[in-house]
Amino acid sequence: MLHRRTSAARTSVVSAASVTRACAATALLAAAVLVLGACDSGSSSDSGSKAKSPSSTGPSVIAPGKPGETAATLSAEDAAKKRTDDDSPNSADFEYVEKMIPHHAQALEMTELAPKRAKSTKVKRLAERITAAQKPEIGAMERWQKAYAKKGKPGAKSPKPGHDGHHDHAGMPGMATPAQLKQLRTAKGEAFDQLFLKLMITHHTGAVTMATDALSQGNNLLVEEMANDVVAQQTSEISRMRGME
Repeated sequence: MLHRRTSAARTSVVSAASVTRACAATALLAAAVLVLGACDSGSSSDSGSKAKSPSSTGPSVIAPGKPGETAATLSAEDAAKKRTDDDSPNSADFEYVEKMIPHHAQALEMTELAPKRAKSTKVKRLAERITAAQKPEIGAMERWQKAYAKKGKPGAKSPKPGHDGHHDHAGMPGMATPAQLKQLRTAKGEAFDQLFLKLMITHHTGAVTMATDALSQGNNLLVEEMANDVVAQQTSEISRMRGME
């Protein structure tokens, strides 16, 4: 009887130990599952963050629009594709060069009269400076026209200005009328000086207006440089002439 009880007790202890070991194994298995799950979750999170990282797409770029157009927000990649070095002249460039050549030519008509008809030494020197600046500019603009004519660009030929003052004034602000040029050719001394300054201030102001329009509407780099020179130089000369009146 005692032997049976001892066997039963031993069996109970063994069973309890087995249960304990089973529970511990289950707990370890559960912990391992949790750790693996956390690793998977971390890996998934890292991969998602990499996919959404701004570095993969690059910073956005503000691309200014053409005159009258609003700026656009582009990706760095799109901005690089959009960026070009194309400075092909447009209609505003051709129009500026076509009209500024006879505009400059009329200024030279007036300065040619100064050496013999002006009284003021300052007026004579001013006329010399205007001639020295605008004569080469006419040459540069004519070379520009020829260069793009050879490339098949639709640049119109400028009319050759004569010495009778008959120019097409349309779109060329500041041009002296034939009557005003006739009056200047007959004036002498102080009368010439005063009329010369009056006409040349108006003429320069018109040239600055034309150059400003070309800067805002044109596309060609060389025309832009020529227009900038006109604005800078003739604005300065306008101030000088006003101080001489």
